[in-house]
Amino acid sequence: MRQNSRLRQVSSLLCISVLLSSCGGGGGSSDSGTAPPPVVVTPPVTTPPVSSACSLSARLDWVTQRLREDYLNPDLLATVNPAGYTDIQEYINALTAPARAAGKDKLNFSYVTSIAEENALTNSGSSAGLGIRLYTESTRLFVSEAFEGAPGLAAGLDRGVEILAVGTSANNLQNVSDLITNGGLSAALGPNEPGVARTFRIRSVAGVESVITATKTDYALDPVSDRYGSKILNDGGKKVGYVNLRTFIVADADQQLRTVFADFKAQGITEVIVDLRYNGGGLVSLAETLTNLLGANRTSSDVQSKTVFNARLSSNNRTTFFAPQPQSIAPSKIAFIGGPATASASELVMNALIPYYGANVALIGANTYGKPVGQIARDRPECDDRLRVIAFQTVNRDNNGDYFNGLANSFQRTCRATDDLTKQLGDPTEASIKTALDFLAGRSCTPITGGVSALSFGTSRGLLESPKPSSAQREVPGLF
Repeated sequence: MRQNSRLRQVSSLLCISVLLSSCGGGGGSSDSGTAPPPVVVTPPVTTPPVSSACSLSARLDWVTQRLREDYLNPDLLATVNPAGYTDIQEYINALTAPARAAGKDKLNFSYVTSIAEENALTNSGSSAGLGIRLYTESTRLFVSEAFEGAPGLAAGLDRGVEILAVGTSANNLQNVSDLITNGGLSAALGPNEPGVARTFRIRSVAGVESVITATKTDYALDPVSDRYGSKILNDGGKKVGYVNLRTFIVADADQQLRTVFADFKAQGITEVIVDLRYNGGGLVSLAETLTNLLGANRTSSDVQSKTVFNARLSSNNRTTFFAPQPQSIAPSKIAFIGGPATASASELVMNALIPYYGANVALIGANTYGKPVGQIARDRPECDDRLRVIAFQTVNRDNNGDYFNGLANSFQRTCRATDDLTKQLGDPTEASIKTALDFLAGRSCTPITGGVSALSFGTSRGLLESPKPSSAQREVPGLF
């Protein structure tokens, strides 16, 4: 989770508004149906870095100060000599290593990114690349999702397509199996910059092979797909609402979700499938919007979540209550589709509803990633540095908030299902959606067992991760 952090220095006061890789917007409703305002985190007065220089040593010193003051578990930070580091992220990982060893953090939960890049992503979904999610299975590479308006889909790269070879032209194609084996796949795909072209040999779901070329461009991430983001499924004559939310990071998701649920409400939908299988999180305020849209039968005295900071920032601790919206519905049963890429804000929504639904809510697919903590942003504008530091933890009404190994054990009901790349998202015959329909109808299923899997399974199975992710790749797992 991330709080919508907008850090601004005014004299010696630092104000942070929080994004939802963290905790989230306010708890009140409005007659207009607009989202509540974002949380504003006001840390105690502190002395900001004096030097305006952006040397590596100055940036490392700034990171050290911020982590010592704002990190959720400052007593679990290591004592590390910054002089031995040339990479800021490696230094952050070294500082937070004891917290990871204690099971209170995971690799890269705290990180430095670009202020301008992240703001562009949050404000408009702006990103650059092919606009596809990539999925590895052993030494094979598949497209698991393609974004509308991006060059990948326009060139023929859609869900289920297998990428067999990659090159800068048809004359130097390299087999994907070799690239995965030698660790060169990400480099072969090239930087996510406008104008970068790659040629692919692909195989369609029908088994037809072809060679295509796609040129990376700027495009906008659409949080709810126009093709399959919202559907009314027919299960034996019963209407079931299906919504697929790709990310909580784009502000436009608020209105898109309201439009979806207004339609559900108009059609009398009482059973819902919420597909968050690839949703890595984003704005807390948007997570609260989705939770409220699923809570027409909740009241303003019902606890949605509680947010807890470290002792220094404890004045920002808060309890968020449900705030039903004009578009809210009151489902009798909810099926959440999730998996190893389902994290942060997505888990916050699920965790908030578990106490109220019991056996009438289920996790379908596989165990989630396990991120019950969130970041606030600390900015150093002169260097275009934004430090996203793990600063708070969220718990639900029953104080469940220690699910670093995933949420599967928190649900009374779970149903194991595969991610069937041969079927489009939103298709009722796709394995996870079909299993979700089985749960809603009271049909039997096989429970999810075992611990959480990593987001990427390396050369095994899962969404492909970039070794040095952009802001968009951090928020949209598998994005290239």
